Amino acid sequence: MSSETEPRADFGDIDELGPVDYIVVEFPGNRMTGEGLPILVDLVDRGIIRIFDFAFIRKEEDGTVTALELQDLGGEVDLTVFEGASSGLLDGEDIQEAAAALEPGSSAGVIVYENTWAAPFARALRRGGAQLVAAGRIPVQALLASLDALEEPPAGE
Repeated sequence: MSSETEPRADFGDIDELGPVDYIVVEFPGNRMTGEGLPILVDLVDRGIIRIFDFAFIRKEEDGTVTALELQDLGGEVDLTVFEGASSGLLDGEDIQEAAAALEPGSSAGVIVYENTWAAPFARALRRGGAQLVAAGRIPVQALLASLDALEEPPAGE
């Protein structure tokens, strides 16, 4: 994340923030339907998340990475609601790191967001002196594989 002396976005009282996460969503073959965008807008509208940064990148077949402007994505999906979502947290190094996870010939959306739903819980923990020391995410595919493994009888039975 950016630590340069660029103007900082207004995050409000830093002690009031909920956990901040990022996601990189790959669109293989540069095929983006926009199917999930109304749900993302709904999460913002309901105050469940707050988007700090929203960027699109493309990784060419030769590995070249290009940051895309929303208007460069074509008219199939209306992304105007996300114009201006740039807090300065996401920098060029972050974009390169995100692109490293992509297959050539793909594009991706990179979103940095606050989990506003968790802010009261996070504030209470901080007031009590607690601090987050680890976090993670279990991909659905890994969860399904674990559940399938539970259903299989042990070897030798």
